[in-house]
Amino acid sequence: PEVINGRTHKATVVDLSPWVEYEFRVVASNSVGIGEPSRPSPLLKTKAAVPVVAPTNVSGGGGSRSELVITWEPVPEELQNGEGFGYVVVLRPLGSTTWTKAVVASVDASKYVYRNESITPLSPFEVKVGVYNNEGEGTLSSISIVYSGEDEPQIAPAGPAALSISAAEVEVSWQPIAWNRHTGRVLGYEVSW
Repeated sequence: PEVINGRTHKATVVDLSPWVEYEFRVVASNSVGIGEPSRPSPLLKTKAAVPVVAPTNVSGGGGSRSELVITWEPVPEELQNGEGFGYVVVLRPLGSTTWTKAVVASVDASKYVYRNESITPLSPFEVKVGVYNNEGEGTLSSISIVYSGEDEPQIAPAGPAALSISAAEVEVSWQPIAWNRHTGRVLGYEVSW
């Protein structure tokens, strides 16, 4: 810390974080050395300010048909800068010019699910997540691309064939379904007989 002239009896401390409790001590020094520090001052909380740190790791995906699931890393308490902290989620279909905005009024939130029947399966969306508190809205994250939820596959596997291997076994084969917006990610197949 800066050394203050011996005739000065007050100082301004700068570069503190907003809405954080601090305590202070004073140490006297002279040409011989440094003395014992004073007892700590009472705790003093700095004033609130608009939050400036946006959530990180904005991503998402999955969910049900007609849903867009958006996730992020919550902002730690020491960076919330005031009471009334929450999140702002803005999104738009990729290529659109109009943003949709939602407020998530929970300090612990790390997920938002946007539901709209007009969303087609596996549609890409541009998503940003920001922060706010009682002092105002803060910073938004950079844009992330998140895909809407999938639907069940609409196409059946082609060309099923069966080959008798033994008296108790039959081998069944089929053409795999290629990935597209109508099939989604095929996680497995079910064989009925």
